[in-house]
Amino acid sequence: MTGPDTGPVRVPPEVLKGLEAVRRSGLTNMLDRPAVATIAAWMGHEATARWVREHRDLYARGVFRGFEAEGGGEARP
Repeated sequence: MTGPDTGPVRVPPEVLKGLEAVRRSGLTNMLDRPAVATIAAWMGHEATARWVREHRDLYARGVFRGFEAEGGGEARP
């Protein structure tokens, strides 16, 4: 079954860049949403930190389904 509720969560490209930076840093488990937001801000990815804080449900879905840049782009775990 595919559809909008099963595929990757679409985020602005700038947000995806920050999420990927945090993931690659290995500084936290991506399930720790508050830590992800804090680390993103610390790394200079303010848009990512804000998005993670403001979109709790979408972030949780994205952790399990992956993220994709709005307008196309690769899905990320």
